[in-house]
Amino acid sequence: MAPSDLFVLDEGAVTDSRSGTDPYSRDLGDLLESGIILVNKPRGPTSHQLAAWTRGLLGIKKLGHGGTLDPFATGLLTLLCGKATRLTDIILSGDKTYVGVFRFSENVDVEDLNRVISSLVGKAYNVPPRESAVKVRVRSREFSSIKCLDSDSESRIFVIEISCEAGSYIRTLARDIGLLMGSPCELIELHRTKSGTFDSSMACTMQQLTDAVHVWREHGDDKAIRKLISPIERALVSLPIIVVKDGAAAAVSHGASLARPGIAKFSQGVKGGSPVLIQSLKGEAIAIAELKVDTDDLPGMSSGEVAIPKSVLMAPGTYPQTWSKD
Repeated sequence: MAPSDLFVLDEGAVTDSRSGTDPYSRDLGDLLESGIILVNKPRGPTSHQLAAWTRGLLGIKKLGHGGTLDPFATGLLTLLCGKATRLTDIILSGDKTYVGVFRFSENVDVEDLNRVISSLVGKAYNVPPRESAVKVRVRSREFSSIKCLDSDSESRIFVIEISCEAGSYIRTLARDIGLLMGSPCELIELHRTKSGTFDSSMACTMQQLTDAVHVWREHGDDKAIRKLISPIERALVSLPIIVVKDGAAAAVSHGASLARPGIAKFSQGVKGGSPVLIQSLKGEAIAIAELKVDTDDLPGMSSGEVAIPKSVLMAPGTYPQTWSKD
């Protein structure tokens, strides 16, 4: 939610320039400790192999990926550095968009195909294909959009774009389309173009990442590599926000609950029990927390517990403590 959409509780709240920093001004060391790299995965390697290769390339111990792509698939893969791995569940839960190349065994009519894929929009059962390493179980998934982008009737090939809930299996969708069309259908190419708030225009190739690391290592120039690593905040833009004062930022970074006096601004209309991003006045992610009250009740409160941190993202000591340890 944009800052302009936030309800302001304390118009006089200011932040000390000597503590913390604008997330998009962090140095490379901080980004490697808590950053996100978007890569355009090539066909062949597994997502795990790319993560391991990048871990070695950057020389960091902790780097994972969010949203597995099969070896034959290409496209947007999210790599999470350091503390950003705590966001894996958030990354995994984001909706996805794919462009797939489907080939039918027999000739099919484009109008019939459009009618069939339109009927599959909405909730559908989606069983992992035999090739998947995931445990086979029947589950429903939401397909928000399925549309044919291009076709070649001579080769019986169709290019279809699918926007869907996380965890959907496009091979299974191809099988279902084939059954409904009366002609076996094979998924021969798959490219992921969007994942949550990220899209493929933000991604670099593995070669670009390698070149940027080389310039940094060999010539001491980190400008290119810094452009390829986004701050952790970039993955959290879809969460409702509570902006807190510096003293509250210090307390929450040590794992303390957020109390009403520490709040400067907040997203309206968020119900108790919902996840929320606790953010500093400089825009830094402090913690993912669980709301204990509805945010619309905050203006009428003068004290009390508002949210409990579930995953602290800010290093303790980023802001000086203003409370006594005694």
